[in-house]
Amino acid sequence: MLHALRRPRPLSWGLAGLFAALYACVAVNRHRRMLTQAYDLGIFEQAARAYAHGEAPVVLLKGPGFQLLGDHFHPLLATLAPLYRLFPSAVTLLLAQAVLMALAVVPLARWAFEVGGPRLAVLVGVLTGVSWGIVEAVADDFHEIAFAVPLLAFSATALGRGRPVAAVLWALPLVLVKEDLGLTVAVVGALVFARAGKGSGTRALGFGVAVLGLAATALTVLVVLPSFNPDGAFDYWGQMGTREAAGAPWELAGRLVRPPLKWLLLGLAAATAGFLGLRSPLVLLCLPTLGWRLAADNPHYWGVGYHYSAVLMPLLLAALVDAVRRTGAFTGPGRVLARGREAGADRAAVRRARRALAVAGLVALVTLPVYPLHELVAPGAWGTSPRLERARTMLARIPDGATVAASNRLAAQLAGRTAVGLVCREPSPSLVEPMSGEAPSAGAVRGGPDWVVVDLADPSVQAPCAIADTRRMLDRYERLGYRRVVDDGDLRLLGRP
Repeated sequence: MLHALRRPRPLSWGLAGLFAALYACVAVNRHRRMLTQAYDLGIFEQAARAYAHGEAPVVLLKGPGFQLLGDHFHPLLATLAPLYRLFPSAVTLLLAQAVLMALAVVPLARWAFEVGGPRLAVLVGVLTGVSWGIVEAVADDFHEIAFAVPLLAFSATALGRGRPVAAVLWALPLVLVKEDLGLTVAVVGALVFARAGKGSGTRALGFGVAVLGLAATALTVLVVLPSFNPDGAFDYWGQMGTREAAGAPWELAGRLVRPPLKWLLLGLAAATAGFLGLRSPLVLLCLPTLGWRLAADNPHYWGVGYHYSAVLMPLLLAALVDAVRRTGAFTGPGRVLARGREAGADRAAVRRARRALAVAGLVALVTLPVYPLHELVAPGAWGTSPRLERARTMLARIPDGATVAASNRLAAQLAGRTAVGLVCREPSPSLVEPMSGEAPSAGAVRGGPDWVVVDLADPSVQAPCAIADTRRMLDRYERLGYRRVVDDGDLRLLGRP
């Protein structure tokens, strides 16, 4: 067994399998504890459910009749439809995401094995598996970028190993994952172009891929997304700082580094690459993602939480491996230059490589107890509180196929078996208040949901629905004659009159 793990293939796949299992445990347990949310697990489950039945991804949680391809462009999600049809559950999406994210370990560990042998392969594989961006993403519901993480890992390592065609083939599907990733594809093409000799076919390939990536992003943002969006526009233009971008260059430059929270993101990203990785051309692949995040108005994009940094992790670690390789610190598989017997330049290379790997390892150690992977050994994360049991009992009273208005986290539990929307939104124009002194009637709630269920202690009800809006709609349903079926403190279940 130990002998097998000294070969690159079983070593890399073994590490990937280990992290897939760890990710799955964290993600599924968080869903069991009702920590997942309508935004975004519920949204993607409704899309997967539609794809699995051969329908367009219309998502009630985004609004009545909302076509999800008008929000972000991610048709690659449809590949999960057969799996979801066989196992129709949010857990299916969480397990698929765990496997996809863990696959990033494979190319990075194998390349590290080529550069420095099994010890470096294990170190890089573990650094990838525990990297803060990936760990946060696998514990934060489900997102389309689960497909991007392994594709970027395979593409970046292929670039580093001098395999431009493979790098391009791994990168091209990114245009079907999310609209902004076409810009990353363009950078892949630019790097292939820059490394190729003049007049070579590889140079033409790089140029073509760069143009294709730019064109794909322009087409999806300017044409495809507006055509599916109910407002006929790209919803996120307002967050991209377009007004500042049109102003003086120094205004945009200042925007990229203010407020100071952005320095935390940049500093932690640089440290993840051991700082030495910033010398590798592969780090340029991070620029499109960092660029739109730092230029945006949305503070959620600036920090080191949520799922936004997952796509950076394989790129930063590929840059680290490439930079270590370039130092020449490894003279052969697994053999670091011996101390004290080489020329000064060689000893300096060894010190640079070791220092970079030590920094990357320190980042992993510091972030490990901060990000959700530590829940695997936290006893409190595996229990079932009485309140959780009461919430499950309440949800069990809602029959399959019912129409439901729910608060954020409860909606994530119902998306697979009911038609659920958010309680803070108007379910239908026909939902009207009864006249003063008039008793509620069936007509007064025509178009309303069969059930209304909320958890007023859910901290996530601040977004996408403010707690005030949730309470307002809850009161409105009661004025319309919805009766309280469950009233357990902050847990409320209302039934249709």
